[in-house]
Amino acid sequence: MTSTKQQSSPLPPTKSEALRQGAHDAIPIGLGYFAVAFSLGIICRSSGLSVFQGFLASLLNNTSAGEFAAITLIGTNASYMEIALVTLIANARYMLMSCALSQRLEPGQSFLHRLGIAFAVTDELFGIAIARKGYLEPAYYYGAMGVAIPGWSLGTACGIIAGSALPERIVSALSVALFGMFLAIIIPPARESRVILTVVLTSFIASFVATYVEPLAQLTGGTRTIILTVAIAAGAAWLRPVQDVQKEA
Repeated sequence: MTSTKQQSSPLPPTKSEALRQGAHDAIPIGLGYFAVAFSLGIICRSSGLSVFQGFLASLLNNTSAGEFAAITLIGTNASYMEIALVTLIANARYMLMSCALSQRLEPGQSFLHRLGIAFAVTDELFGIAIARKGYLEPAYYYGAMGVAIPGWSLGTACGIIAGSALPERIVSALSVALFGMFLAIIIPPARESRVILTVVLTSFIASFVATYVEPLAQLTGGTRTIILTVAIAAGAAWLRPVQDVQKEA
């Protein structure tokens, strides 16, 4: 005989319901993406990208740090290899997020659904997806993507348009907004962890020194970024692995 508790347990949402829930939950994310991408559009305009190029770049590259790094290198006429390596390093964390999301999908889920979700694994979309109970319905993630991705790509396009129409002084001021976003990202964790603070300060100092000290000074900015990122990250992982930091806390 089926118990009352089992009879009253909620049924999983249908695909259409999951799609609507994902779109609803992603509305704040889409609005936030639009605001940040607007500043990114100013950088795109300074790097010589057209409205369509900036829109397409944000449509296909849903990440602030990786896209900012790539667009900055484009503005310095960096090589394709440098742009590819910097983008790969900046976006490496999404590989781990993708692995975590794959464990939340129902066993036997089709390859096409896995590929579709992997197209837009961002910090915010990962957060709302991983917080759901039970198996992740792909329709939920598609609904969230349908709101978040247009916010990011349209924000970039609007930033380029505004950068072309506004006076140069205002454009220069707005271009600082994206750097402010990065400071807002790194300062809170740096205040809570001495390890992260040390890594951030080391990165600042090493980047400044590498600009003037040979032979690093002879390298392009993109190559220096790749070398310093790998070296500092590897050094931090070797000297202060995650388990030691957790024990300290």
